[in-house]
Amino acid sequence: MTPPNPFDPQATVLAVLREDAPASIMGAPEGWPRWAVLLPHVLTATAAVDDATTVAAPDRSVAMDCSWLLDRAASFLQVQARFTDARPLFERALAIDEAVHGPDHPTVAVRLNNLALVLRALGDPAGARPLFERALAIGEATYGPDHPTVALRLSTLAQVLRDLGDPAGARPLAERAVAIGEAVHGPDHPDVAAGLNTLAQVLRDLGDPAGARPLAERAVAIGEAVHGPDHPHVAVYLSNLAQVLRDLGE
Repeated sequence: MTPPNPFDPQATVLAVLREDAPASIMGAPEGWPRWAVLLPHVLTATAAVDDATTVAAPDRSVAMDCSWLLDRAASFLQVQARFTDARPLFERALAIDEAVHGPDHPTVAVRLNNLALVLRALGDPAGARPLFERALAIGEATYGPDHPTVALRLSTLAQVLRDLGDPAGARPLAERAVAIGEAVHGPDHPDVAAGLNTLAQVLRDLGDPAGARPLAERAVAIGEAVHGPDHPHVAVYLSNLAQVLRDLGE
């Protein structure tokens, strides 16, 4: 975090809020009560920022603190299933970071990915697709083709292609995501389980439940070993495995 400018009350407010706000939101419910308290203050403080002025300023700390707070506030709204409220905050965070960093920066890729996730949740996979594709391209250019961040973005893009009725296009992306995850993390990592689950769904869409079954079973086994038998991720994997077994006549 950039130290606040003592002569700029707006910069000080944004910096203090950023310091106080929990950075981890997805999968981190312990920080949600604090975010529930801070959210109205974050929304008020960021609404008072003139984006064009702060982006053009020699010191861009206000712009960067503002975009970070917008992104984190939107993520908090996202976990509360307030997708419509989250969308304009993600859009504004993306616009600020594109202006500050340029269109191909890793931070821009994160903002693209987050906005695309909300568009998908709002039932707009066609709108989400180009954002996911841009995020993937930036990740590959920044980290190389075999980075775990690339694997996660491949898997997410595969899910969007499934939503759009293109499981054949999704399959190589999902397969590549699993291969990267296994190479980087080993065969029993939670990211591998998520990738296996996605690939199993793709194979099921392609009419291959027999091929999907061992992948879905591996996802369940990894999820139970990592998270325990009663975790929400395990519930998702169990449900998907049940659908595969139903397709197989069991």
